Amino acid sequence: MVDRLELLHPEHATKLAGTVAEDITSVSPETRVVPTIVDMDDPWDFEEVYGVMHDYATGYDFDAEREDYLIHITTGTHVVQICSFLLTEARYFPARLIQTSPPVRDEGGPGSLSIVDLDLSRYDRLASRFEREHTDAIASLKSGIETRNPTFNKLIERLEHVAARTTDPILLTGPTGAGKSRLAARIYELRKHRRMVEGRLVEVNCATLRGDSAMSALFGHKKGAFTGAAADRPGLLRSADGGMLFLDEIGELGLDEQAMLLRAIEEKRFLPMGADTEVDSEFQLLAGTNRDLTERVREGHFREDLLARINLWTFELPSLRDRPEDIEPNLDHEIERYARDRGRLVRFSNEARRRFLSFATGPEASWAGNFRDLGAALTRMATLAPGGRISVEVVDDEIGRLASSWHASGSAGAAAPELENLLGPERCGEIDLFDRVQLAEVIRVCRGSRSLSDAGRKLFAASRAKRNSQNDSDRLRKYLARFDLAWIDVTVSD
Repeated sequence: MVDRLELLHPEHATKLAGTVAEDITSVSPETRVVPTIVDMDDPWDFEEVYGVMHDYATGYDFDAEREDYLIHITTGTHVVQICSFLLTEARYFPARLIQTSPPVRDEGGPGSLSIVDLDLSRYDRLASRFEREHTDAIASLKSGIETRNPTFNKLIERLEHVAARTTDPILLTGPTGAGKSRLAARIYELRKHRRMVEGRLVEVNCATLRGDSAMSALFGHKKGAFTGAAADRPGLLRSADGGMLFLDEIGELGLDEQAMLLRAIEEKRFLPMGADTEVDSEFQLLAGTNRDLTERVREGHFREDLLARINLWTFELPSLRDRPEDIEPNLDHEIERYARDRGRLVRFSNEARRRFLSFATGPEASWAGNFRDLGAALTRMATLAPGGRISVEVVDDEIGRLASSWHASGSAGAAAPELENLLGPERCGEIDLFDRVQLAEVIRVCRGSRSLSDAGRKLFAASRAKRNSQNDSDRLRKYLARFDLAWIDVTVSD
């Protein structure tokens, strides 16, 4: 039996509320009906409805210890129903939610009443389903690899959260070969699965674009726009309409292309070369770079406003050398991929596997090309494996090849000719051989680093751990100044 009914209604429905009260009294005289005016200018305005209902709930003198409350929200707009549900679930209304239904047509008799369970914490299967979808999405971004590096795993979890909830530009940074292109493809697949994108993934390495060809490749052109423009070309931005555009090595774009790209990102419109009218393209942007774009801005090679636009969500991928615990699971992934692509099953002998992993995770392995080096190494070993079994002999040969390759690419002699270009033959001849060798190695590290700070961290990694204050960039700057050199001198080619 209901002792009291608080009947909420707008002022214009006062007469109807009185009729309802009379009807209730006729069938349940023990029930006291309390009509209460709750007015809303727009019962479809979520903010207004929630505010009005919230004010009513917080202003009502509930006595939950002495009274048992029920709330009935069958009537009203959908917005009123949703707000009433939310306020009840949040216990602003300390009540149980009820649902009533009239009797089945032609059967007569009383209608039905049921209690709606609002304890969402009891819905374990629902919660586990969302958790499983989250776990599957993270595994997909990691290509199904059971990575162990905590920093990388945390990065991927944050990336999954962002990629699944926004279509804002995402910037992927990190050294060449760290997996930016592969990760971009996984982000596209995640959004495609979530129906956040319908079109295709369009990918381009901006380092391959120069001059008019860059403008044409990105923004398209009309026939006759320049010499050799024999037909219309839509351009990559137009091809990515409704889909996703991945601009790898975006730091290599020229300033003119950057200006047009910024407008295309902000307004989704741009002017193809030789065209009189603009075209539209609703694309989602992913960008990748192995450069320090902040440093590029200071040098005048990258637009500050473009960086601000694409730097909303930035994720820096660590190098393979910084993730030694992830080499083994990635090695297993490469073995599986080789078998899938080549149709040939290959396995390590136990001793060969231990030998390769010992080298791969040791201090002598630089992994200069990151995952490209690892994938190429596995391909070579698998191809040379007798009977599909990688032996110690095959591993030793590959270790020798890798070590030789890294030594050659990182040797001081490789950078020695650059000293004459930087300092001139006469000045170079005045420097002791000892200093020339050291300076050449410093130049090599600088050219393989994204910024002055990054190079400093690499060059002074051992000593920096023993100091309380660490200013590696200043230390490197002063070293270069001894030879009248600056960061821009050793990292920018003529």
